[in-house]
Order: sequence, then structure tokens, then C-alpha cells
Amino acid sequence: MEHRGVDAYGFFEREGSLGQVQAEFRGVVAAARERIAEAYGQRLHSAYLYGSVPRGTARPGRSDLDLLLVLHHEPSQDDRDTTEVLARRLDEDFAEIDGVGVLLHGKARMLSEAERFDLGWFLACLSTPLLGADLAEHLPRYRPDSLLARETNGGLAGLLPDWRARVRAAASPEERRKLSRGFARHLVRTGFTLVMPRWGGWTSDLTESAEVFGLYYPERAAQMRAAAAVALDPVADPAVLRTYVEDLGPWLADEYTARHGTKSPRPA
Repeated sequence: MEHRGVDAYGFFEREGSLGQVQAEFRGVVAAARERIAEAYGQRLHSAYLYGSVPRGTARPGRSDLDLLLVLHHEPSQDDRDTTEVLARRLDEDFAEIDGVGVLLHGKARMLSEAERFDLGWFLACLSTPLLGADLAEHLPRYRPDSLLARETNGGLAGLLPDWRARVRAAASPEERRKLSRGFARHLVRTGFTLVMPRWGGWTSDLTESAEVFGLYYPERAAQMRAAAAVALDPVADPAVLRTYVEDLGPWLADEYTARHGTKSPRPA
């Protein structure tokens, strides 16, 4: 039987591990561990890797380093400033990566009922422990069902007005490339989780995600495959961005809401 990221009982298997980190990225991972501990000290509860680096699929000089940091308390502005400096210096010091993304949250939020099927699932299933005690021990096991689909990516409709404003404000090719990368990633992942309950599994591979989506929406398959290509190799073409915010994005948001409902509101 095809392996789809779930065990024999239909629960997600945790993806990624430190053992899968490619040799080219071990130095930046070691530096991240050391610098995170130094920057946050006793404020840090735990730190995790996610994305292509712990999956062993990162591309030297092309992939970013993604980190999830959990503090004992809710992050302050000083904590966020520290995160910004940490990310910038890692990016500057290691040519192997193209950018550093950091999610910063407090322990209480990560374990809250409101985040059980969003941030909690993300930590338990898609994040690899790097430092501290693993919060996954306090979270349930997860299945690829409609509840999870709704709470992970059921908020696309609410993002589109901001996306449109950012497209209008983008003044340089570099800005448009960054937007195309971020929007395309989000659209492909949303397209995948739209069909995830029917497919019955999980993949973080964007190319595979687009192919799985196309099994259920063949009329949009070529468009989603093209978005997956942009997610890996971003473009500066304004027409591509307009397509995302005027066509693919609105259609996907409407279809998602019709099938899974809208993501539950989160506390401010």
C-alpha cells in the first residue's frame, strides 16, 4: 500500500528528524541551536525545526531555515526583536540558506484548545525537536479529517484583501518574487488540505501536493502545478500575482469554505 504519512491506524506520523538533515545544513542547524539557547536562556521552553531542512529535501543556497520557538510566557516585543536579530544574523552568516523564518509563541497558546488543530497539530506532526522538552507529549494524535483541514487552512478568504493590498504596494521585482513565493506556497498547501481528507494522508512536498489536488480538481490541476513551480522558483511577473489574488485564491477560498467551513476565530 502507498505510504501517505500515516500509520496503520490512520494517524499522522511525525515527519522529519535531525538524522535527516543533509550534511550541507548541519552547521547552520548547530549554530541555530546554540544561538537560540544563548538568546533566550531560561525564557525558552523548546525549539523545533520544520520545513525542508529536517525533511532532508533542502536545496543549498535556495532553501530557507524554518524555526518554531516556544517560550514559557507569551512573547514580548523584546522577544520579537530578539527573534528578528537572530534570524537576520543566521541568514547573513550561512550561504547555505536563503532566508530564515521563525514562528514565536508562548507555551500556553501552543497547548490551548483554540490551537489544538492548528499550531498544536503543526508542532506535533510537522516540527522536529531541537531544544528543550517536546510539547508533542501533551498533544493528541491527529488524523487527516475535515476538522483539521478547517482549522489549518480555512482562513484563506480572510487573507485575500491583505494579499491584494500587498500586490498593489509591491514596487520592485524582488518584492514581487517574495510575494509570489509566499502566496504560491500558501495556495498549494491550502489546495492540498482541501482534498486531504479524501486522499487520506499527508505530504509536505509541494509538487506532490499539487498532483494530489489535481486528482480531485482536474480543471484546476495545471494552475496548481504552476503555483507549485513558483513556490520553488519564485517569479517577479505581476500577472502571476494577479492570478493568485483575483482567480485561484478566491475560487479556492470559496470551495474550501463550502467543503470544510471557516477557521474558528482566534483570540487577539
